[in-house]
Amino acid sequence: MESPRKDPRSFELALVLVANIVGGSSAIMIKASTIHPVLQASYRLLCAGIILLPLFIRELRRSGKRFSPRLVAPSLLPGIALGLHFITWIAGARMTLAGNATVIVTMVPVAMPFLVFLMTRELPRKAEVVGTLVALAGIGFLASFDFRLDPGHFGGDIVCFVSMLFYALYLALARRFAPEEGLWLYLVPLYLMGGLFCLLCGLPFADPIRGITGMDALMTLGLALGPTIIGHSLMNRAMTKLPSQTVSLFNLTQFIVAGLLAYFLYREIPRPEFAVASALIVAGVAIPVLPRRPRSSGKADGPARP
Repeated sequence: MESPRKDPRSFELALVLVANIVGGSSAIMIKASTIHPVLQASYRLLCAGIILLPLFIRELRRSGKRFSPRLVAPSLLPGIALGLHFITWIAGARMTLAGNATVIVTMVPVAMPFLVFLMTRELPRKAEVVGTLVALAGIGFLASFDFRLDPGHFGGDIVCFVSMLFYALYLALARRFAPEEGLWLYLVPLYLMGGLFCLLCGLPFADPIRGITGMDALMTLGLALGPTIIGHSLMNRAMTKLPSQTVSLFNLTQFIVAGLLAYFLYREIPRPEFAVASALIVAGVAIPVLPRRPRSSGKADGPARP
């Protein structure tokens, strides 16, 4: 009797889960600091890029390539998209209700298939469509309690929606431009250029040095080491190894992690609908990654990327 065939995606799925668990701590560290949010977005990206610079240099030497504008050009647009996501998310979250912002930013799986199809002509698999519908049912359930239409917050809702689109675009661009090997040649310039972009956007509104406390510096370093270097780097890797819609579904788990951390650190007790929404999201994420019977032809599902 043959032993069950191991799913070769298991390691990659574990990494993307780690990415979102670590990424879920982002809101906690932002909440614990007082630095201007746009400058903090810049500093976390610049810090991540500087810390990872030795890996960029090592891969550059191994590849035998020379540093040139053409080498880092694929990172420019994704870096700007990530910077715009950070800026619009911070602005939008401050302009609208927390429940509205949470619901809107978790709509990435809705936008992802369209963006990826426009760039690569890749369509989601049937299991991913079913999982997306189940997970979005959880978001819809949460929205029925948390989302409130209010003319005074409509502008903030729109900004949060634009922020969600920038995040989906950033991940879709990773699908298009990130290499399966030599990922640091793509990511390090992305973080540095995204950080410089945020810095230029923040300079007119805040002094880049004055008023930064030790706690601000510690939290910014934590954001660079955790949600950025671990979280974003693994998410970009996942976009080269796994179906894009599966990656976007895993992103929904950050909502659960953030809620649990808020409970343990700040005693913010989630309401009963949080548990229901979390269960539906977990079920939706599980559907496309559960082991499947091999097809009779012996062919696996479509390639992870074109």
